[in-house]
Amino acid sequence: MPLKQTPLHNWHQEHNGRMVPFAGWEMPVQYSSIIAEHNAVREYCGLFDVSHMGELRVTGAEAGTLLETMCCNRVQDLKQGKIRYNAVLNESGGLRDDVTIFRRGDEEYFIIVNASNTEKVFEAISEYAKTNFPSANVVNESDHWHLIAIQGPEAESILSRCLNQDLSDVGYFAFKDISYNGAAITISRTGYTGEDGFEILSDAKTGVLLWDLLLQPHDGKVALPVGLGARDSLRLEARYPLYGHELSEELSPVESGIGWIVKEKEVPCFAMDKLLKQKSEGTSRKILGFTLDGPGIPREGYTLFSGDARVGAVVSGSHSPVLKKGIGTALVEGDLSDPSVEIRGKKVPITIVDGPFVKGTAGKKKSDR
Repeated sequence: MPLKQTPLHNWHQEHNGRMVPFAGWEMPVQYSSIIAEHNAVREYCGLFDVSHMGELRVTGAEAGTLLETMCCNRVQDLKQGKIRYNAVLNESGGLRDDVTIFRRGDEEYFIIVNASNTEKVFEAISEYAKTNFPSANVVNESDHWHLIAIQGPEAESILSRCLNQDLSDVGYFAFKDISYNGAAITISRTGYTGEDGFEILSDAKTGVLLWDLLLQPHDGKVALPVGLGARDSLRLEARYPLYGHELSEELSPVESGIGWIVKEKEVPCFAMDKLLKQKSEGTSRKILGFTLDGPGIPREGYTLFSGDARVGAVVSGSHSPVLKKGIGTALVEGDLSDPSVEIRGKKVPITIVDGPFVKGTAGKKKSDR
């Protein structure tokens, strides 16, 4: 099957984007250098083409109950105009996908899902609705939306200037519907870099126009286009999980390190008792973050040791441009003592880190998470 292309595909090719296959799409991994693009987001501003992501709309009298049942975080108490990070579960409590859910109305929810899981999540929610919540309507709108993200400390000032709109009233994990160039667009204060920023939902024509406008010089500075390479190193520094790495159908939210989104609620989600027990008592296997205490870069699949015992493997690893050292996450079973990771046949000591490796500017405004 040929790879899909976003509406910005020609732009990427014309501007030195190195294209690679990703989740069924042909996407740019970098334009200049991963480190330059990474630092641009941390220090000023970067622009991301994320039109490969999927969009679902769930409506109807039973829409909230349907999503409450299939997701581990609360859904129906989400206020209109707000967004919540959540996860769609399988029946045993494993992760079908991590998602963001927008509350658009009393009986209307809009969901952004990962590109690799769009069809899987759509089919799972649709089939469960048909059997259990027939008044809920589930629509895959992915082909109708263009999505770009602007991220960095100057994201608000650049986007506000380009749109001629005051965006200071858009809080963290909230959204606003506005008109631009005669088209309806949605601006959400969300992203996956750890920095302040916005994601912009629009039609394709409007999205391409905005992309060009946002990359124009402002006060003598220019935001950089950012590819998948820096997108990965940015999310890892922020300690945001990635499906297929920290997250999978075989791991629960608690084991994956996002147990904070598991909530006890009146409408129980799949395997709620199991997940709440894991949250209160802990689990034998878990995702841990670490930094290297020596040279090298940890890569996916590298072995973690507790003394001489193999206890797990790296699921995400990179060089941190900010910390200037190797960082990573690993799936580990059991306790760690004298931990290390094997790199090219040598054990390199590591330090276990709780929370983000790098704290950016995201979430400085009040969150409704």
